[in-house]
Parts: sequence; structure tokens; C-alpha cells
Amino acid sequence: MPTAVLTDRERTAVQAYLRLLHTVRATLDGPPDAAPAMVPPAVLAEAERALAGAGLAGNEDEFFELLRAWCP
Repeated sequence: MPTAVLTDRERTAVQAYLRLLHTVRATLDGPPDAAPAMVPPAVLAEAERALAGAGLAGNEDEFFELLRAWCP
């Protein structure tokens, strides 16, 4: 499998997505009797901006290819 070389914008999008994923996991891993915490709007906005900046908004297949290549 060839190694993908990400552009700065693609790397930023992958990193923002991973931060979003970790935030969602932390939210869902809370105590079962506690009300689920909201994911901060700033985290969602960062991911949206980064994906759009990399030209990946609405192009999930290409994004997940980059994600798999960069963070298997």
C-alpha cells in the first residue's frame, strides 16, 4: 500500500476529525446515569472549517482514505 503524503490542509482536517472523535468518545464514555454532555460547538466548527479548507466537505470516501493512510 503506498504511503499518502498529506497536504497541510488535509493533515489539519484529519487532526480536527480525530479531536472531534475523541471528544465524542469522551462524551459517550461518561457515567450511564448522567445526562450526556454536548460536544462543544467550537469542536464541531473546527472540524467543519478544516474539512472545507481541505476541499473534503461532502467527500467522505476521499477523507476516510486519507484518514486510514495517515492513522491506520
